[in-house]
Amino acid sequence: MFRKSLLFILGFIFSTGLAMAQVDVNKADQAALDGVRGIGPSMSKRILEERQKGGAFKDWGDLEKRVKGIKDKSATKLSGYGLTVNGQSRSGAEAAADKPAKPAKPAKSPAREAKPMASEPGGNGK
Repeated sequence: MFRKSLLFILGFIFSTGLAMAQVDVNKADQAALDGVRGIGPSMSKRILEERQKGGAFKDWGDLEKRVKGIKDKSATKLSGYGLTVNGQSRSGAEAAADKPAKPAKPAKSPAREAKPMASEPGGNGK
């Protein structure tokens, strides 16, 4: 039983390591780009179309300027998830990837007071 558990844990660690593999935006196909957390089919399509139209991306600034939906904050996150431009990660990406996600805030709803109806006791009798 212990051996099976150990094999499962090692397999999980190994597969997680593969999921964080670096993907160069100038060399990747659509499937590889889709594999990066934060990039879906529509963004990978925009990246490929822009790369085909304007050539390889020179650096992160060039990627941010040419691809709609990739700006400073999202570029940092994508780099932290394994996206590179010419093999280079974006500066500050390591810290963003290591930072734990913020817990979701509960939805705010206005407090409502229950007002007694006219037919209820304590109502205004109208």
